[in-house]
Amino acid sequence: MDYQKLLDVMREAALEAGRVIMEVYEADDFDVKVKSDDSPVTEADEKADAVISAHLRAAFPDVALVTEEQSDSHDLNASSFLIVDPLDGTKEFIKRRGDFTVNIALVENGIPVRGIVYAPAKGRLFYTDAEGVSVEEQGAFDPKTPGRVEKMAVSSPDNGALRVVASKSHRDQATDDYINKYAHADMKSAGSSLKFCLVATGEADIYPRLGRTMEWDTAAGDAVLRGAGGKMVRFEDHATFDYGKDGFANGFFIAYAPGVELKAP
Repeated sequence: MDYQKLLDVMREAALEAGRVIMEVYEADDFDVKVKSDDSPVTEADEKADAVISAHLRAAFPDVALVTEEQSDSHDLNASSFLIVDPLDGTKEFIKRRGDFTVNIALVENGIPVRGIVYAPAKGRLFYTDAEGVSVEEQGAFDPKTPGRVEKMAVSSPDNGALRVVASKSHRDQATDDYINKYAHADMKSAGSSLKFCLVATGEADIYPRLGRTMEWDTAAGDAVLRGAGGKMVRFEDHATFDYGKDGFANGFFIAYAPGVELKAP
């Protein structure tokens, strides 16, 4: 894989998807449909999916592509594949809360090695560079001309006063019970893959998820976290979290800065 080409294509695709998402978001009204799994989908999801898929298929026709909105792409038999959630955090989008993202990642041999997370309503853009190092871009977000970037790095956590980030729309008692096993000084709620990015930038130390997610929800954020020195493990045994699973369904997980003393379930 030409990682510089991948970065250029992912970045342009994510920014253009963000533009069409914001056009819908800023409209007076938009339709919301319900998919077979009872999750919501909007015109913005579908338009962003079309934009991203067109970019990736044109640039990498021989690489398998998995997207949330194209169910026929989910029968995968490839060691490397691109995986996309064109609008992660649709519930936040519908409620006009701004915590939604565009997620694109490359998975190789079960590991998300490159990724981009764009939060258009928040004006934040995170990605792994050609070497796999995570950066946050500043500036105008011109699709053709990258702006200034700052290297991201996870925190050096204080286990007596951890900063926790948890889901905004999917918080439950089991999650709170697990969080309360830690001595935490600060608690944030955020939607979509922004939670991974808050750990990756050092704005939070740990993100536990005890709930349903799919690989397209997590791969890009996981890649950004790994490129900033962070880790993501399975909740039940703290083993390596991998991708390309049958059906693309994730188990529970913990994303964190190394140095956090993980608690047993």
